[in-house]
Amino acid sequence: MTECLAYAVPEAHAPLAPMRLQRRALRADDVQIAIAYCGVCHSDLHYAHNDWKSSAFPLVPGHEIIGHVTAVGSAVSRYKVGDAVAVGCMVDSCQHCKPCAEGQEQLCVTLPTPTYNGKDRVDGERTFGGYAESIVVREKFVLRVPPKLDLKHAAPLLCAGITVWQPLRKYAVKQGTRLAVVGLGGLGHMAVKLARALGAEVTVITTSPNKADDARALGAHHVLLSKEPVAMQAAASSFDIILDTVPTRHDVNPYLMLLARGGTLVLIGALEPLEPIHGALLMINDRSIAGSLMGGLPATQELLEFCAEHQVLPECEMIAMQDINGAFERMQKNDVKYRFVIDMASLAL
Repeated sequence: MTECLAYAVPEAHAPLAPMRLQRRALRADDVQIAIAYCGVCHSDLHYAHNDWKSSAFPLVPGHEIIGHVTAVGSAVSRYKVGDAVAVGCMVDSCQHCKPCAEGQEQLCVTLPTPTYNGKDRVDGERTFGGYAESIVVREKFVLRVPPKLDLKHAAPLLCAGITVWQPLRKYAVKQGTRLAVVGLGGLGHMAVKLARALGAEVTVITTSPNKADDARALGAHHVLLSKEPVAMQAAASSFDIILDTVPTRHDVNPYLMLLARGGTLVLIGALEPLEPIHGALLMINDRSIAGSLMGGLPATQELLEFCAEHQVLPECEMIAMQDINGAFERMQKNDVKYRFVIDMASLAL
């Protein structure tokens, strides 16, 4: 086993604090990674606060990991020491069910093993995430970082990026697709950038007039203010797909009215009950409402390659590990544009 320094939440709502963490000894198909950067996801905050009543403490968050290989198991063939690699929201799955066979590991019928707050499928030990110096991960769940991808900005692609990329690919967003994005946070800003790079005509739907300039700077063609009834009425039946990134309970009915014939509203933010949906809004225009959860390993690797080729990168604010509690406080106030990324070199200071 290897000991490393990490930052952990000792109990719900407590500040993150340093702790020593034991990483498992390498199995034959394991890759050991020195973590260089780790993104800060809003779900890290939810788990730290035990908002979903499933957190086990102490908890080491972090599932947007960028680093370099420092050791490999005897059966590893895809990676060697020094390779730039990435790890996302999953570190294992059953590998036998139909979703796993199709590269949709996030939909594993026995549930994938999360990078943190999960249990290892071999020894039952708790999984601890990327707010740490190092991590050990099964080779299959390690992704290659293309040489042209900026390591400092790549981490949020492993969660925010793939969460957006999955529905963009599933619904074949391309040149001429009329796409709207509800919300302009960590997910929303990546949705704008990726949809624009795929050729879509992109509209940002927001409650805040102050976000209009930011939306256009990120690549949006149009901005629609959802609190302006006249503008919303004028936009009725005009979008092929709407990506709803709002992370909390809300009313989706106003957005359903904006869908064109056969259009789909895809939920990628809210992991909780929604306000009641008016059935007539779905029946009129043959509309649909769907959900999308992360993406599998092939899709995530495809995303990394696409972002390297097209230089599509998240907007990141770099922080030191020691500043994580302040970052959590700011994240609660939506005071970040648009993702925090921890520079793990700060752990050595």
